[in-house]
Amino acid sequence: MKSIKTWASVSLLICFFFSSCENDLKDVEKVSADNSLLPVDKSYGVEVIYSDSAVVKAKMLAPQVDRYKEQQYDEMVKGVTIIFYDANQKETSRIVSDYAIRREAQQIVELRKNVVATNIKGDVYKSDELIWDEKQHKFYSNKLVQVNQKNGNVLFGTSFESDEAFKKPRIFNATGNFPSGGNLVN
Repeated sequence: MKSIKTWASVSLLICFFFSSCENDLKDVEKVSADNSLLPVDKSYGVEVIYSDSAVVKAKMLAPQVDRYKEQQYDEMVKGVTIIFYDANQKETSRIVSDYAIRREAQQIVELRKNVVATNIKGDVYKSDELIWDEKQHKFYSNKLVQVNQKNGNVLFGTSFESDEAFKKPRIFNATGNFPSGGNLVN
């Protein structure tokens, strides 16, 4: 009689175990079948040209671009370089970052991780994040920024905004070694 009770208890435990595993496996299958989280396209050695009236305004270079069509964004997990040009096709500024994501609907590029921007004067802007608003033709950041000017001045600020050529930058809550009377600090 004791062996029958033991066998019944073991059988009941086995049934319970398999029925609970079956539900978990169904959940796992459902999640793994969700392809919306996977990139639709992986491209390598990507070069994107931004132009207006057949005049090149900027060029974006990325070693790899993962396109997520359903969510409408492109992810550059291996970094990106963006180069801006003036009307004479001379480089005005260059931005490099270790990671970027471009949100198609908003026309926003979020540059993250070791973001370094250099303008034609040789001033270098460093931050953990820089946002490029393609529609407004400007950059901004609400993260700490460091500016190393070509003349040796070093500025720090709590946030930042500028045009695409970095000709009219504004640093907010600035500290550091900088000349008085300039329009760089706000």
